[in-house]
Amino acid sequence: MFEMLRTAIQQEDPVAMATVVLGEGLGAKLLLHFNGSVDGSLGNAELDQLVLADAHEMLPGDRTETRSYALADGSQYDIYIESYLPPRRLVVVGAVHTAIPLVSFAKELGYHTTVIDARGLFASRERFPHADELIEAWPDEALATLPLGPETAIVMLAHDPKFEDPAMLVALKSRAGYIGAMGSRKTSEERNRRLVASGFSEEEVARIHGPVGINIGAREPGEVAISILAEIIAVRRGRDPHTRGSDLLSAKADQASPKP
Repeated sequence: MFEMLRTAIQQEDPVAMATVVLGEGLGAKLLLHFNGSVDGSLGNAELDQLVLADAHEMLPGDRTETRSYALADGSQYDIYIESYLPPRRLVVVGAVHTAIPLVSFAKELGYHTTVIDARGLFASRERFPHADELIEAWPDEALATLPLGPETAIVMLAHDPKFEDPAMLVALKSRAGYIGAMGSRKTSEERNRRLVASGFSEEEVARIHGPVGINIGAREPGEVAISILAEIIAVRRGRDPHTRGSDLLSAKADQASPKP
């Protein structure tokens, strides 16, 4: 089981491992992969199903805890569930002005940052001193060499279909947890039509957040960067980035109010 865990970590496959720490079968392990596949068993089918439901809920949030279970036959178990997520990554396509604060702010949030641009004059260490990687290459070719897993956010800032469209073909075929693209609503609709015409389904194209970022009235590059990161965080936390705070508060108040 540990070999399977090590392989998953090396392949940047998010997994959660459950271990019996109290009860029959002490030490038995079960491994849940992000794609839903399962290795191992805790020795009881009912227990496996209960723990898998909890592990699936915990995995995206990078949580670790011990939970207690009482089965129909009266047996009691304590199960230690630990999730293993790959490092959070931000891949920026297009070394434009907005990319500079975007990379800087992302580093503060613990992201491993990569900037891709075929123009070496723009993708320079002078412009991006905090970036972990600077790749001077055609974006689609560079993206094809990177691990683009569920903890990866890809942001297209190139503003040019000849750079962006081939890169988007790679991004949509990846497991990236977030894909965003700069541009007006009209530009986004035109890009989506081109992608559908190239063979992607409407559902696949709907993965793209475009225009990228939440609407905070951003104008300056730093403000735009904040709006993009806010959307990335919301998506990673399973929230709707376009629901206003007042709407969320109203929804919570409705849920808390007694029903007539």
